[in-house]
Amino acid sequence: MDTLRSPAGAPTFSPARRIIDVAIEYNFIVIFLVVVAIAATLSDSFLTPTNIANLFQQAAVVGVVAVGMTFVILTGNIDLSVGSIVALCGMLVAVLLANGYSPASAVVITALVGSGCGAVMGATAALAQVPSFIVTLAGLVSFRGLTYLMTDGVPVSGLPQGFASISSTMIPLLPGFSLSSMGLIFILLCIVAGLVLRFTVFGEYVYATGGNPEAARLSGLPTRLIVTAVFAVSGLMAALGGILLTSRLRIGQPTAAQGLELDAIAAVVLGGTSLFGGRGGVLGTFFAVMLLQVLRNIFNLLGLGSFYQMTVTGIIIVAAILLNRFIDHRKGRG
Repeated sequence: MDTLRSPAGAPTFSPARRIIDVAIEYNFIVIFLVVVAIAATLSDSFLTPTNIANLFQQAAVVGVVAVGMTFVILTGNIDLSVGSIVALCGMLVAVLLANGYSPASAVVITALVGSGCGAVMGATAALAQVPSFIVTLAGLVSFRGLTYLMTDGVPVSGLPQGFASISSTMIPLLPGFSLSSMGLIFILLCIVAGLVLRFTVFGEYVYATGGNPEAARLSGLPTRLIVTAVFAVSGLMAALGGILLTSRLRIGQPTAAQGLELDAIAAVVLGGTSLFGGRGGVLGTFFAVMLLQVLRNIFNLLGLGSFYQMTVTGIIIVAAILLNRFIDHRKGRG
């Protein structure tokens, strides 16, 4: 039988039922493990230490940006400007380095600029009560234009070797396995963001603001300030993404990160964070980013073109959204 009766007569679930409920709740992890198992079967090269390290390095930029996007979407907002901020900050750090700034000062200045860009958009959306979709769409266009204006669309090269090491340094973690500093930064940021959301007052405010903005406001929560703050976090993560991208490419490229905002949003939604806010988290975002990267990686190992990648990725995203909607209805949340 699926259920047992407690002494008081209330139904209690069997261990098997509990396992099923957990698997449904954390379906993004189950999907990730299934895809990894299929990938390992299709290619002997997939689970090699070199390829695993490459997976994390390739996922780092989108992953870092998606961490910031998670904060924004948890409040029921959206940030379409992150791709342009990545490009803007990637060019800015390159320009600063080319003009003699030290890598440390260039990184700090760039991070502050990115955070400021996000805060301005968040404040505009919150204070003027303009939909964040509209505000960040304007930011997408404006920040990309600033990126081109910075150097008249000319890439900036000749960056110092020390800056390149930010993304290329290999850090040994286990015997025979090393991870690039770029991949390790992604993992550490996910851990920090997850802890902030789950164990701090700010994290509670973020969930409350997204779950029921009006109730949060009436309870005395500074909802406008919270929305401004999460956009600042998103801008900061986009700036770090731009810094990592420029460090990896060793060139400031104004055309970089085209469409990256869509990858970040897809990863957050695929990881179970509700577009309506109030539910989800960084754990799901992490596994979703890695899932998308595993799909790209296995298609490359099999020699299949990008058309296959886009088609299969789109199908998986739609299937994941439908599954999450089913879970919402099952639990009475939809």
